[in-house]
Amino acid sequence: MRTAFRRFGRALAACALAASTALVGVVATSSPAQADGCYTWGRTLAQGAAGEDVRQLQIRLAGYPGYNAVLGLDGAFGPATRSAVIRFQQAYGLSADGVAGPQTFNTLYALQDDDCTPVNFTYAELNRCNSTWSGGAVSASTARFNALVSMWKLQAMRKALGSVSINISSGFRSYSCNSAVGGASNSRHLYGDGVDLVGSPSFCRLAQQARYHGFGNILGPGYPGHNDHTHVGAVGGWSAPSCGI
Repeated sequence: MRTAFRRFGRALAACALAASTALVGVVATSSPAQADGCYTWGRTLAQGAAGEDVRQLQIRLAGYPGYNAVLGLDGAFGPATRSAVIRFQQAYGLSADGVAGPQTFNTLYALQDDDCTPVNFTYAELNRCNSTWSGGAVSASTARFNALVSMWKLQAMRKALGSVSINISSGFRSYSCNSAVGGASNSRHLYGDGVDLVGSPSFCRLAQQARYHGFGNILGPGYPGHNDHTHVGAVGGWSAPSCGI
C-alpha cells in the first residue's frame, strides 16, 4: 500500500511540474507552500545570502554546475550558485534571473519526495548492499548523504537527456560488498557517491553527459572493466577513451 501511495505521489508531482513548466511567465504572488515532508524554504535567496536554506538549495542544484565543475555545498550563495540557479531555471522554462524564489522552489518541491530524494531515484536503488549504509569508507550518515547528492546530480542529468530513465546497477558498497564484486580498493562506491549506470542511453552518451552535472569521477567504455557500464562518482578523474573522454 505504501508503494502505491508513493507512486501516486510521484504522479501528482509530475503533474505539478508539468503545470509549472507550462505556466512560464506567470508571476507567483505568494510564498512557496510546503509541498511535501522534506524541506520548505522561507525566503527568496539571491547572491550574498548564506545559511542552511542555501545549502539545501545547493544540494538540489548539485547537478547544474556547468562543464567539468562541482558546486560547493557550503551554504554560501556565491557566483557559482547563482549560475547553477540560472541553469536550473533554464532547464525548466522559468525566468532565468539567478534568484531562487517561489517559482524555483515550487519546481523543486515537485521534484522531491518526502525523504528529500528526487522523484526519479530512491535510496533503495543506491544501496543494494545493506540497510544501514555502514561498513564503507565513511560513516553511514555520510555515505547516505553522498548518495543523496549523487541522486540530485543524476536527476539533472536525466532532465538533460530528455527525461529518459537512467538505470542503476550498483551504488553504495560496504567493504565486504565491494570485495564480493571485485571492486577497486579505493572505489567511490565505498563512499556512497559512486554509481554504476547500465541500459539505455548508451554508455558513451551517459559518460559524455555526466561531464556537465558535477561528477568528478567518470569511467566508461575503453577504461579497464567498464565496457559494460558507465561509472560516475564525486572525485577520481575521467576516463572513457572509447567515448572521447
